[in-house]
Amino acid sequence: AYSAADLAGSMRLNYPTNVKIVKVPCTGRVDILLILKAFESGVDGVYLAGCLEGECHFLRGNLRAKKRVQYVKTLLEEVGLGGERIQMYNMSSAQGQRFAEVAREMTEKIRALGPSPVRIRSAECGMRNENSEIRNPKSAL
Repeated sequence: AYSAADLAGSMRLNYPTNVKIVKVPCTGRVDILLILKAFESGVDGVYLAGCLEGECHFLRGNLRAKKRVQYVKTLLEEVGLGGERIQMYNMSSAQGQRFAEVAREMTEKIRALGPSPVRIRSAECGMRNENSEIRNPKSAL
């Protein structure tokens, strides 16, 4: 689905600037710990965009990713972050428009949920996460 994101950019389709794309060979390579680390660092939401079901180049990678996302949803519910903060979407490389729509949809959903409780708690405690330099480059000076 990275190709769908690339196509959305080539078509100059608008999607929220706060969407950060992490390119991986297959969504099946996205480990549960990687997703949890993102939430630990204070991101408000995560979505995986994978190949259409049945069309994975690595055979079953997107199906493995779907199971992992379901598992992380359960974990997020159990710890009080809310399972809605993670989603899995499937799209073909020709669906640039769908990529942009999903990015807008997910951003609106997360905006309605509000900031991650992890990020709020970190700010209250005066803690910096490993991405603080990226969000505020002047703080590194």
